[in-house]
Amino acid sequence: MLPSMPRHVRERFLAEPRVGVLGVTDSRGGDRAPLTVPVWYGYEPGGEVVVGTGRETIKAQLLRTAGRFSLCVQDEARPYRYVSVEGPVTAIEDPVDPAVREALAHRYLDPEEARAYLAATSAQLEDDVLFRMRPQHWRCADFAAFAADFAEEAAGVEGRTG
Repeated sequence: MLPSMPRHVRERFLAEPRVGVLGVTDSRGGDRAPLTVPVWYGYEPGGEVVVGTGRETIKAQLLRTAGRFSLCVQDEARPYRYVSVEGPVTAIEDPVDPAVREALAHRYLDPEEARAYLAATSAQLEDDVLFRMRPQHWRCADFAAFAADFAEEAAGVEGRTG
């Protein structure tokens, strides 16, 4: 069984600025696996996941068709942790509120980079849509407990052999 996280910890973890991997069913036929792509996202504890993309992208088309998606974020530093959420699309905002796009840029970039990014991509705002998702199913793991158990076990072995 995976070492889980309490609700407030997993929500705080998801709210931290991490690159997420969005997964959505690929309904284009054939033997396609789900589409998985890295995305910037927004989330506040207790709220909805917010993801922006181009209005005509494959991602947007699949999100509209599926009506739900998943998002997985991780901490690559040891001890490893991840949170994965899945749920229904609750709203599609078209056009995107410029304040939401600005907040996402500031979430991932320092203030100067965010200003430059927003200026350089201002025309993109006309082509983007925003998807909101209410997390319905959570999967998470925090391997810090395993790391602590291993450290204790290793210390016990050292004490017996030394």
